[in-house]
Amino acid sequence: MPPTRVSVAESLRRTVLTASPAGPHQRPTRPADRRHTRRVIVRLDDVRDDLRRAYDGAVDRRDAAVKAPWKRGARRAFRDRLGAEGHTRLLEVGAGTGQDSLYFQEQGLDVVAVDLSPSMVARCRDKGLDARVMDIARPDLPPASFDAVYAMNCLLHVPNADLPAVLAAIRDLLRPGGLFYFGQYGGFGEEGVADKDNHDPPRFFAWRTAEQLRRYARDGFDIVDYHPVPVSDGGVFHSLTLRRQTDGLVPRARLNATLKAKGSS
Repeated sequence: MPPTRVSVAESLRRTVLTASPAGPHQRPTRPADRRHTRRVIVRLDDVRDDLRRAYDGAVDRRDAAVKAPWKRGARRAFRDRLGAEGHTRLLEVGAGTGQDSLYFQEQGLDVVAVDLSPSMVARCRDKGLDARVMDIARPDLPPASFDAVYAMNCLLHVPNADLPAVLAAIRDLLRPGGLFYFGQYGGFGEEGVADKDNHDPPRFFAWRTAEQLRRYARDGFDIVDYHPVPVSDGGVFHSLTLRRQTDGLVPRARLNATLKAKGSS
């Protein structure tokens, strides 16, 4: 059955994920039978406004949350790698309330924090961060202007159909040889809106497998490190450190034209 482009309202009816009510991150259970599931194409344009509203309404709660030890370990390991290679300028994508950006700034890095949510960006600025409202699919930043990009658990909100273009945008912002930390909760390759999300409106998630992430990452990046992190509710977090390739790159404009041509064929 061919894929169908639908509105986010229709995708809510068709692609709601079954989630564990006990887990804070609403990872889906494995579907029992996918033979009769219609494939639905969801795009970032379909979910962007709901994501912005969901995070605008959760600033205080998320800022008060205590960061798990393994998340603190991930950012410390990335900071150590940056220090070992002499990298100093970092972009955080999906910075939220700025907890990680503030950590990197206090460690001596020159940090720019970007987020889709104006309320999250306002909280970052309250902490003294250079923070900007920005959609990473359309970054308003000079190419090759960062040594490193840090994206902790935010690109799981980007639909699979748009992830290659978003990764190309991130790659373009990195200097050749620059490092990119890409971490997200994993799943069985499903995507949709979690039915027991603790945000309003419920957020869209793409629960990718390790192989999916490796496949996306290899287009323009070398994989420096991949390791799964077991988390408390029985799930897994995928932790990848990537390096921008220094040759053989596909410029973003050419990639976008290719994707557009494929979409119209």
